[in-house]
Amino acid sequence: MTATATPARLRAAAIATFLVFGINGLVFASWAARIPAVTETLSLTPGQMGGLLLCLAVGSLIALPTAGFITERIGAANTVRVAGLIAALAAAGVALSLSAATTMGTAVSLFIFGIGIGLWDVAINIEGAHVEHRLGRTIMPQLHAAFSGGAFLGAIIGAGLANIGIGLPAHLFVIAAVVAVATQWLPRYFVPRIPEPTQPTGDVASPQARSAWSDRRTLLIGVVVLGATLTEGAGNDWIAKAAVDGLEVTEANGAFMFATFVLAMTAMRFFGGRAIDAFGRVVVLRGSMAAAAIGLTVFVVAPTLWLALIGVALWGVGAALAFPMGMSAAADDPKHAAARVSVVATIGYVAFLAGPPLLGFLGDAVGIRGALLAIGLPILVALVLAGAAKPLPKK
Repeated sequence: MTATATPARLRAAAIATFLVFGINGLVFASWAARIPAVTETLSLTPGQMGGLLLCLAVGSLIALPTAGFITERIGAANTVRVAGLIAALAAAGVALSLSAATTMGTAVSLFIFGIGIGLWDVAINIEGAHVEHRLGRTIMPQLHAAFSGGAFLGAIIGAGLANIGIGLPAHLFVIAAVVAVATQWLPRYFVPRIPEPTQPTGDVASPQARSAWSDRRTLLIGVVVLGATLTEGAGNDWIAKAAVDGLEVTEANGAFMFATFVLAMTAMRFFGGRAIDAFGRVVVLRGSMAAAAIGLTVFVVAPTLWLALIGVALWGVGAALAFPMGMSAAADDPKHAAARVSVVATIGYVAFLAGPPLLGFLGDAVGIRGALLAIGLPILVALVLAGAAKPLPKK
């Protein structure tokens, strides 16, 4: 980041980063809230739907290991521009494929979509951590609240469109246009960073990157974030479908259930910073994982819609803060922040993207609602290892 990063420029960068997080959430929820419509359009079982989700996950997992390197080479702003264009074109491809009812076309488009989303996610987390350090105050939970807020808006829009019978292809075409415009415009307000030729970059082969992948604390934080992001990802991808199948509610009510989960996450991310300041990361992490485990269990066993809604809300509260706290913990040492944030984000997104498809395969055997109980073990592991996120001593 350059010396021209004045307070006004930093505030503008924080706002732009906040908005890019929000657009990211809007895009994701526009897809996730209407997964039941995809399964119906393509006549898929939960396991087959899991295979489609795995295509998205594989695309992102291919992009994630190189995302830090690309961000260091061309900057976060240009990475978001490239990633946003890829995601927009792929979303249009998904829309066209669904219109033609072709599963193969949808799978290929989701794979490309995953590449765009993977690059986008890592770039904005690196930018967010960088701005956070320059501002000298915690903003990462609020940035992830923007993601959740965008996802809530996307879920509400999805529920409304499903309720009035507007198809997913038309919905996705509009979203693709929004993404294409926003991701080309907003990054102009990011604070530019010029990589120094003599300094290590985020290259996966560089000494700095190798050090990040072998740093014990970074890897433990990654495991904690893995458990947390599996919790969040499973909720994002499967709450709507689990409600429709397990509680026999309408698609609109399933989308509303998902919106409740996202709203709970959003509220906790906006206001949870006070809890972190008061009690510390470790205590809040453990409390979060406990709340997620209880809420998940209530949702799975609830016999009524209203009790399931309570479980979903508690699940959302528990899933809210772990990922942004993990990003902040990885960035505690500014000298190694970019490489370590990239490592933790990569580990976390493995669970966020690959876990839910695997739950779909399990859902073929036991039902998707019951399959969600499988994430209880990673939640407990994250709870036990939460101490790894303890802030580093100030130098």
